[in-house]
Parts: sequence; C-alpha cells; structure tokens
Amino acid sequence: MTTLSTSAGTVAYDSRGSGDPVVLLPSGGHEQHDYDEIRELLPGGFRASASTGRATAGTVPFTELRLAQVIEELLESLTPCGAVLVGHSVGGNVAVRLAIRRPDLVKGLMIIGGGLEESRLPARVFCALVSRPWFTRRVYPMLSPGLRAPAHCRRPPGAGQHHRDHAHRPGGEGGHRDLAQLQPPRARPPGAGGKITAPTVLAWGRHDPILPLRAGETARDLIPGSRLVAIDSGHLPHTTSPAAVAAELTSLANTAFDGGSRVNDVQYNPPATKEQQ
Repeated sequence: MTTLSTSAGTVAYDSRGSGDPVVLLPSGGHEQHDYDEIRELLPGGFRASASTGRATAGTVPFTELRLAQVIEELLESLTPCGAVLVGHSVGGNVAVRLAIRRPDLVKGLMIIGGGLEESRLPARVFCALVSRPWFTRRVYPMLSPGLRAPAHCRRPPGAGQHHRDHAHRPGGEGGHRDLAQLQPPRARPPGAGGKITAPTVLAWGRHDPILPLRAGETARDLIPGSRLVAIDSGHLPHTTSPAAVAAELTSLANTAFDGGSRVNDVQYNPPATKEQQ
C-alpha cells in the first residue's frame, strides 16, 4: 500500500499493472477491495490504481466536496496527463465533479450508480443514515450484501468470497469515521452534465434500491454522448457482475486512450456459467 500526503490528511492507494492509468474510487467507507476482481480482469497495458480513502485521522471532515479536492490532488500527483476515472456511488459523484472541474485530468469517465442524481428521497435518506455512527457500525455491514442484487441475481456463497467480504463492509474504523462525516450530495448548477467532455459510461444496477435505473437514464440524458449499461444487480454492479463492468471499462479505456467509436445503450445479460448456476 502506498500513501500520499494531501490537504486533508494521508490518503492510501495501491496500483497494479503498468501502462495507461485507470483510477478507481470506491463508495464512502468502502475499500479498494471493491475493485479486486475488476482489476484482475483488465487486460495488460493498463495501470489500475484504487484509493482506500484516508489512511490517517484528519482534522477536516470528508464531505463530498472535500473528497473531490483530495482526489484531484491524488490525480495531479499520480496521473498529471490524465486517467480514466471510475467512481461508485459517492465516488461517482466525486468523479463527475472532477470531470467538470478538471477535464485535463479525466480522459474517460465511468460512473457506477452515482453522479448527477441528487434529489431522490432514497439517496438522501441513505446519506442521512450513514452519517449516524450507530448505523454504520451495526446496520450498514448487514445491509450492504442486500444492496448487491435480488436473490435470483446473486452469485452463490464461496464464489469470490474474499473480495466480497471486503467489498461489503465499511473500511474499518477510518471508514466509519469518514462515513459519519458524509453529507448528502451537494447541488450542482443546472446544465453541469453538459460540461463533461470525457467519453462516459454509466454502469447501473437494474435493481438498485438507492438510485434506481431511471436515475441512470437521467444522467445519460444530461451527459452528451454518454452510454448507459444496465446490469442485473443492485447498488453494487461491480461486485455482483465484475466481468460485465470490466468489459465496459476496458472498452472505455481503449476509446479514451486510443480513440474509437461508440455503440448504443446495451442491456448486459450474460449467459449463466457454472459458477452462477
């Protein structure tokens, strides 16, 4: 694990592979392990770096706006020529802010269940709950697996269990601390999505209980040229269906770094494998 000093404390991250940079941001309170399976599935030629969030206690609360500033500092240090930026939930909100504010640092953008949707009641209630320490310590670890997908979509116990054990629990005491300081998404000015110039893919869970698929459709309509991919999952499509998300990320990264053409919105319905049956 590598650390970087920022204006809000020390931030930890790790990198795998070498080549064009891909930076992955987990949701509030989660760890870099959310993306373990996706990083294993990326082809050679990409350097995938995942942030774990703040590694040490900071004196400044990790609000969404503050987190965006910290990740901006991280990108300036690690990928000054630009990277493909991936963000889930709150991490998606942060990625959107950076794509608008610092387009030079964001060559491609993947939003997973987050980004531009702010006003829906379930999302605001969720943010309010995770700001309560009792919720993040007692309820959130039990709730997280249920956010993956309905029962018929879930992978069986034991399949990739190591990754999911990490991906569906808050990231230790530091994760609880930062979740407790999380505030509801701040409003963006009208037309903010139209300012995003990077190639953009929205990976959305068809059964997302926090931000439903129609929120992804709204975001797609707001971001010029963006593409929406609906995945048979809940709020965590990247851990429920890592192969689907990795395939979309690979295509996006190839487009961002080498150019390419876009295709229409797709519904990802992979055939059943032995692991899923």
